[in-house]
Amino acid sequence: MTVLILTCEEDVTADMVVARLNASGVPVVRLDPAGLTRSVGLSAEFGNGSLRGRLTVDGRLVNLAALRSVWVRRPGGAASGAAHPSAWLTEESSQALYGMLRGTGARWMNDPDAAHRARYKPWQLRLAQRCGLPVPATLITTFPGAAREFAGRYPDLVVKPVSGAHPQDPPRAVPTSRVPPGADFSAVAHGPTLLQRRVVKRADIRLTAVGGRLLAARTSVLSPGDPEEVDVRFAASREPWRPTAVPRYAAEGVRAYLREARLAYGAFDFAEDEEGTWWFLECNQSGQFGFVEVDTGQPISRTIAEWLARPGAERPATAPRTRTTAC
Repeated sequence: MTVLILTCEEDVTADMVVARLNASGVPVVRLDPAGLTRSVGLSAEFGNGSLRGRLTVDGRLVNLAALRSVWVRRPGGAASGAAHPSAWLTEESSQALYGMLRGTGARWMNDPDAAHRARYKPWQLRLAQRCGLPVPATLITTFPGAAREFAGRYPDLVVKPVSGAHPQDPPRAVPTSRVPPGADFSAVAHGPTLLQRRVVKRADIRLTAVGGRLLAARTSVLSPGDPEEVDVRFAASREPWRPTAVPRYAAEGVRAYLREARLAYGAFDFAEDEEGTWWFLECNQSGQFGFVEVDTGQPISRTIAEWLARPGAERPATAPRTRTTAC
């Protein structure tokens, strides 16, 4: 039984898991959907109540019936690397590839439909609230008046992108920034703006959840209370990440979040305030973990590899063939 990893060619984080799977003797194939029609091929036949499908990756054959699990890590756009790419070819190729994979009994990390929904920041914030995780007061608006009223109630604010674009994706990336006192909110009318009460934090928390296992790491803020210390990704310097225990309320909330979101993997970011409360900021359903593992030695890549290597879900028994009339 084979593990299939869907990710781009330059993904060092995925390399760490591939190495673990290779060391344990589990067959693994790495595939970038961007290579469809170039280095990647696919074929599926539906007939007599069964599916016979296969993929080829640089000449290596993958039988869809022999898939154990599929890890959707950071795949490229389907057929985006083809000789003659187009939006039409990308849509056709995506429908073909993911439609075929959905027809197998493989386990997903994460299911594409669940992962797509989980990307939406407003949805994340509401789900975190329902799961009992503390969420800073937040406003998403295109009304300048609403922004001014919110700032009146919460004078110390930060602004961040609604989409949560990653800092490695310029020019779309916008760091979380502090809103200066007396800010003019008229520009809010030009696009949805996310304003959030700034958590006066003493540490940043990255909690990596793999199935039911929670691996949390903490990095202390060098200058607690510094109003400019708002985005750990852009900090000039910081303390190393160190393993930390997970408070019971956070563990229960994260597990409830994963169940409701139907996620097998999630990288949760929290801000720890001066009283030790963990405030939910976001959950990245395909977030990086390599930097945490390097600093802490936590077995994140091994835990992911073990989850992927477990036997896949049982396939339903094939129903007897009967003659039916069209609906």
